[in-house]
Amino acid sequence: MRAVPATPGDGSSRERAAEALRRSTGALSSAAMSRMLTDLAWFAELPAESRSWVGQIVQAGIQGFVDWFRLDDDDAWPGDTAAAVFGAAPRSMTGVITLGQTVDLVRLGIEVVESHVDEVVDPQDAPAVHAAVLRYAREVAFATAEVYARAAEARGAWDARLEALVVDSVLRAEADEAVASRASALGWAHREGVAVVLGAAPQPRIEDLFDQVRRVARGAGLDALCAVQGDRLVVILGGVTDTDRAAHAVVRFFGQGPVVAGPRSDDLASAHVSARAALSGLRAAPGWPDAPRPVATDDLLPERVLAGDGHARRHLVEAVFVPLSGAKDTLIDTLTAYFGHGRSLEGAARALFVHPNTVRYRLRQVADLTGLSATDPREGLTLQLALVLGRQAHRRMVEDPL
Repeated sequence: MRAVPATPGDGSSRERAAEALRRSTGALSSAAMSRMLTDLAWFAELPAESRSWVGQIVQAGIQGFVDWFRLDDDDAWPGDTAAAVFGAAPRSMTGVITLGQTVDLVRLGIEVVESHVDEVVDPQDAPAVHAAVLRYAREVAFATAEVYARAAEARGAWDARLEALVVDSVLRAEADEAVASRASALGWAHREGVAVVLGAAPQPRIEDLFDQVRRVARGAGLDALCAVQGDRLVVILGGVTDTDRAAHAVVRFFGQGPVVAGPRSDDLASAHVSARAALSGLRAAPGWPDAPRPVATDDLLPERVLAGDGHARRHLVEAVFVPLSGAKDTLIDTLTAYFGHGRSLEGAARALFVHPNTVRYRLRQVADLTGLSATDPREGLTLQLALVLGRQAHRRMVEDPL
């Protein structure tokens, strides 16, 4: 490059330098692109279309500098920086080039312009141009940060809406392949084992609540999707092997009151089963003020049955009454006598004409079959309800056979 000589009638020093820069815009842009290809390995790997957009950004940046420098108006520049430099590029460029890579481009472009100033402008104008380039570089740096901050903000708002949509689809039992695809876009790894955890949303709301939940979940080897629905916080956890352990990992983020963990489902498509049980458990949880936190939905079966949950009724019949009736009639008879005599081993033994040790043995068999101990107050209540519901279901089947 060769400096354009000053001639009489060129006007002011700034106008003369601006004109020299304008004539060299193409050469400066080409020099910047050449440096990028040789100095930035990742730039050469970009698709041709993306490199073309970068070239337009570089050219727009240099042209923007020339236009501002010619104006000689300090108030005209700062508000127009982003539009002048980045207006030529599509929004999608923020997803192709990272902020760090953009900083590298800006830095290299400024270096190229600065290194050629002395060749392009008259020597007496060079100091003013160098000073202007420094200020321009600062403004472009702020503009770069602004562009990426806005893109991140927009992406964050979109991700939040998408996440809320995925969670709502799971709760409504509408999780299909489209929902799974949306979850993938949010970082969901589709690992086996999904559980839904429900409770009150914290008050006041933590600003980065969802980020904190996801960070803790990742530390526990889990995926997490979050949403607040009304006053309720919903957390869907993936990669669950132990539901209780998974729920304990995130329980601190819920507000006051019960926190209920639904049973483990196979995947996101079947997670509505876990969600349905968790919703039922959360509605019924006030019936057990001393419930642990978190509490499993199966531990709330008595309260769910009394609250009218048909799924809980069927679960008690199938998981408790059917195994007992299929084993020995003596087990149901023993439970009936035990509860009917105020949970007295001796009273049950007299009613059954057996030794108290026989009653103890049969109650242990009940515990082995169902996982419920008749001598525990809550588990005994569950067994009593199972007997009542099982007899009712059996009677309906006898009176109205298929």
